Amino acid sequence: MNALLKRVWIGLAATLIVSLAAVVAPDHVQINDDGRIHLGAPAPTPPPAPSTAAPAPESTSPPLTRDAVDEVIRTAVGAAGIDPAQGSPTVAAGADSKRTGWTAVREKSAAQAETNAICADLERQGWTLNPNPKGDRPDARSYKRGGWYLVVTMRGNSQAPSTASAPTDGQTSLTLTGIQLNLSDIPLPEVTVRIG
Repeated sequence: MNALLKRVWIGLAATLIVSLAAVVAPDHVQINDDGRIHLGAPAPTPPPAPSTAAPAPESTSPPLTRDAVDEVIRTAVGAAGIDPAQGSPTVAAGADSKRTGWTAVREKSAAQAETNAICADLERQGWTLNPNPKGDRPDARSYKRGGWYLVVTMRGNSQAPSTASAPTDGQTSLTLTGIQLNLSDIPLPEVTVRIG
């Protein structure tokens, strides 16, 4: 029985890690419809036809500091008409130079418009949308710039982070999470994993 529980926990941990990696770096983690997970750079695709518009190039801005990312978050939240003091940081100042974030409990009726305003301001500030190969989700979007990834999420009351007060039925948790990653320094192996 212990061996079975151990395998279940390992499977759950692997699924959680791969799911988080798929949100943060969707261009390096692909999950097929049959449950297979492929890590590493995607297979090369043929160049687009000359008549097809090319996607916007990734921003080549210099590396950002955590303080600069904190200011980006405050500016984007303010652009959505939210006082940043209404929320709370998800990582204490000075606790970790490679992670930051902000979260607040918001009314569900306004949260989608606030999320859209935050995302629009991030793009105005030069952040590049990090598209999800499985399609965009209105409740989670990822942006990248200067070695940082910013994930903007809305979560219901059962998924609220422990640092925020729990949302009621008419509320949701609006969260911005910043993670500094330099994936070009990490050689990712070409691996296929079958779960299930």
